[in-house]
Amino acid sequence: MVRDPSPLVAGGSGRRLTVAVLAPSRYPVAEPYLGGLESFVGGLVDGLRARGHRVLLFAAAGSTGAQPELLAGGGWRPDELARADPSMPAEAFLREHHAHLAVLAALRTTYAGEVDVVHNNSLHYLPVSLSSTLPFPTVTTLHTPPTPWLTSALDAGGSSHTFTAVSRFTARQWAPWVPRAEVVHNGVDPERWTLGPGGAGLLWFGRLVPEKAPHLAIAAAAAAGRHLHLVGPALDAEYFATRIEPHLGHGATWHGHLGGRTLAQAVGRADAVLVTPAWDEPFGQVAAEAAMCGTPVVAFDRGGVSEVLRPHVGEQVGVVVPDADVEAMAAAIGPATALDRRAVRAAALSHLSAQAMVGRYEAVLRAAAADGPVTDHVRVAAS
Repeated sequence: MVRDPSPLVAGGSGRRLTVAVLAPSRYPVAEPYLGGLESFVGGLVDGLRARGHRVLLFAAAGSTGAQPELLAGGGWRPDELARADPSMPAEAFLREHHAHLAVLAALRTTYAGEVDVVHNNSLHYLPVSLSSTLPFPTVTTLHTPPTPWLTSALDAGGSSHTFTAVSRFTARQWAPWVPRAEVVHNGVDPERWTLGPGGAGLLWFGRLVPEKAPHLAIAAAAAAGRHLHLVGPALDAEYFATRIEPHLGHGATWHGHLGGRTLAQAVGRADAVLVTPAWDEPFGQVAAEAAMCGTPVVAFDRGGVSEVLRPHVGEQVGVVVPDADVEAMAAAIGPATALDRRAVRAAALSHLSAQAMVGRYEAVLRAAAADGPVTDHVRVAAS
């Protein structure tokens, strides 16, 4: 097959692109999303398709609207002789490695005449290591703090035609390896995350895992004399049993894992959302989703979260408090809930909408496709 040379994007100014989107391989890109990155990829794919582009999604098994080639859960398994090798790495690592190799091979062969540009959101080292072997350019979005696998791939000569980062904070973290990364903040769909009435108490939502620290949200709510509602998958059984479950009933209520409009409605009914990262949150997707519902946010100042809330700069969608300061979070709940919900949503519409995000990525992808597979954006970190 050859690239489609003629159709123009509806309402746009250029030809229709065929974009190969590489998703993260840990969880499927499907509702209910298990993380903000999966939600981001799903929204971006939907947005590009709505603009008339053809999107080939390569993702984990169970993903919606994906290609048959899987980034995880494929058919390869080491044989018994290989398993007997005492130096063999973890089998899950090898399966993921094999799956990415297979997808990259398919891009070089099966899809070679179809694709205009690759958008790499995989967090895996192979798309960066082997991007120069593809017959089209790659755009890589930096969704996390620097990881050893990716930085080692860059040090060894891996590259990407263009890098983007989800926040200024994340771009600064990556600067020793990627000196030029265009910042494109994540966005959320205002038609899905609609203005809600509030009035239903405090909410924390996301993956119930140590790095998201919902136990600190429970403590802050208790210090403020408030009950906390929790929504999300309990992916760490030990953490849930020791840090969350003992507080259920009297201090908090866990509503399980919700998705789609059910989740959006729960967020819109909340008086405020607490965001408690115990790691350098690259962006803070839940804060953006809450703000789009008009629900004020109280968040620890960790990573890129303050860029979402934009305290003291223009419109404000919530209150940022010092990192891990439970008492400060408790004290900020009252002022946050006093914010006007329509003003919070208006602020979110001005700088956190999915339409703006998709438009920015469309421009980045179109520019990369026009340039071709040129790689000059990476340098080796100083030792």
